[in-house]
Amino acid sequence: MKNEYDPLLFPTSEGLVGEDYIVATYFVGGGPQADLVAKSSAIAIEQSTGSWYRVPGETDEVREKYAAKVIGIYSVPNYELIANLPKDQPRWAIVRIAYPWVDFYDNIPLMLSSVIGNISSMPNLKLVDLEFPKSYVKQFKGPKFGIAGVRKYLNVPERPLLNNMIKPCTGITPAAGAKLFYEAAVGGTDWIKDDELIAGSPAFSHQEDRIKAYMDSAHRADREKGEKTLYTVNVTDEIVRLKDNAYKAIEAGANAIMVDAFGTGFSALRMLAEDPNINVPICAHTCYGGAQTVSPFQGISTEVAQKLIRLCGADITLNVAPSAKFNALQEKFIRVFQVTHSPMYHIKPMFNMIGGGVTPGMVPYLADQLGTDFIVGAGAGIHGHPMGARAGAMAFRQVIDAVMDHIDIRDAGKKHPELQAAIDTWRVYGEDDYSKLYEIEA
Repeated sequence: MKNEYDPLLFPTSEGLVGEDYIVATYFVGGGPQADLVAKSSAIAIEQSTGSWYRVPGETDEVREKYAAKVIGIYSVPNYELIANLPKDQPRWAIVRIAYPWVDFYDNIPLMLSSVIGNISSMPNLKLVDLEFPKSYVKQFKGPKFGIAGVRKYLNVPERPLLNNMIKPCTGITPAAGAKLFYEAAVGGTDWIKDDELIAGSPAFSHQEDRIKAYMDSAHRADREKGEKTLYTVNVTDEIVRLKDNAYKAIEAGANAIMVDAFGTGFSALRMLAEDPNINVPICAHTCYGGAQTVSPFQGISTEVAQKLIRLCGADITLNVAPSAKFNALQEKFIRVFQVTHSPMYHIKPMFNMIGGGVTPGMVPYLADQLGTDFIVGAGAGIHGHPMGARAGAMAFRQVIDAVMDHIDIRDAGKKHPELQAAIDTWRVYGEDDYSKLYEIEA
């Protein structure tokens, strides 16, 4: 028998003890005459016990206990006859491989090395899903706060929350940023964060100075509006400085932190989230994630990435708005919301911050798609408002109130000049050609 056809590598899924395995689902391409069985076997062996050629130490006993197992190969289309095979087109398949998690225990880097390590260099292979058993997930704590905890922290039980990231993104002093912070906060923003492009202590904005200035603005705005403002400081840095940044941020008064999850790695996020001394909400920004997810034929899916972000403990994650600045597919946007909200054993659901070119005119669409458990992420949609940042925040709160009261956005605009100015400037999503707003859309 060919080594690649060894039955030890091809059990039915019913023949496995489910709690012992993580199941990876791949989208795989090959040549017109590709042997999908052998290709799937090669992937399983390459990523677990063996190599391209069977070595003496890889005994049947080793394979049975530690080798990855192919539990499904589904040709797309699902050919049955040789006569139907394409002569000059690639073949595609969905392949499901079960990995014994004893091979990598709760070690996220090692797990990723297993399920999408060397094979990530193969052409036409994308990891589209990971399924975790309860026995594996129980090793993780997940979000400390989650949706319910963030709502309680802010005392906002029902409506969508409003986030703002200070714009300009970088290059501004703490004093200049504090002025922008105050205007956005007093206008009704619930949560203001550093942009993903400013973090730690760049030369023009030392972290502690920035936190003090911004929190002074938050307290001033809170007294005036009678609401609480969350300030999320971006602590992203070299790993050796990451935890120290977080500790200093909290000591300086920040009431939330953010980390660029792809730049630092999922394990760095987990390190912060599972630290008992870091008892504030954590936002995971997904910048740089597109380098791993955006190709339809390579890398990992956004759903896999967001499952890992949730598993590693973020309370809030960035979900790119559909068909806005970055041209995201609606189905991906919805799937991210689902995998971050749906039951996952003891792991709390996490808030989605919907960002990427969001203006007040998009809020009714977002609420129609997601309900009320999401965060509106607005940067230029607040700071670029023709009447100023305070009016920009007011416009968002006005449309959020209209959505909660089931009032049409255009009717609400007639009563609120701030909202009407936003509609006049950026139009209404779904009614107008929104894509013309964004010069960098594909």
